[in-house]
Amino acid sequence: MKRDPTTTARLMAMLKNILLLTTSGKVHWKKQVGSAHRFTTWNNNLFIIGPTDATPGSHIQRYLFVTPLDSPAHVEINSNDEELGPQLLELIKAVDAATRGTRAIDPFALTDDVLTRLSH
Repeated sequence: MKRDPTTTARLMAMLKNILLLTTSGKVHWKKQVGSAHRFTTWNNNLFIIGPTDATPGSHIQRYLFVTPLDSPAHVEINSNDEELGPQLLELIKAVDAATRGTRAIDPFALTDDVLTRLSH
């Protein structure tokens, strides 16, 4: 998919920033129970990387899905993208390393905090 150079530059900057935040430990990715995805929230956005069951050298397409938590708008970048794919794969490698050995969680579990917010 061809996009204008300004949009590509902005997406590259976003990928670079998320990679830096990931490798520095400022953004914490989590594994979702029963899913091959990793997710995090940052700056009021939900970031989802998937699927994570691809093996190195496989041709399974990887992607990053980003959506503002207060809007239905979204951005998706996939590993087959000629301009952004290599940078996305670098981020995915860092996320895989950061989540290796971590316990999977259910981000949609009902917690006391969620139930309290719903009842007020």
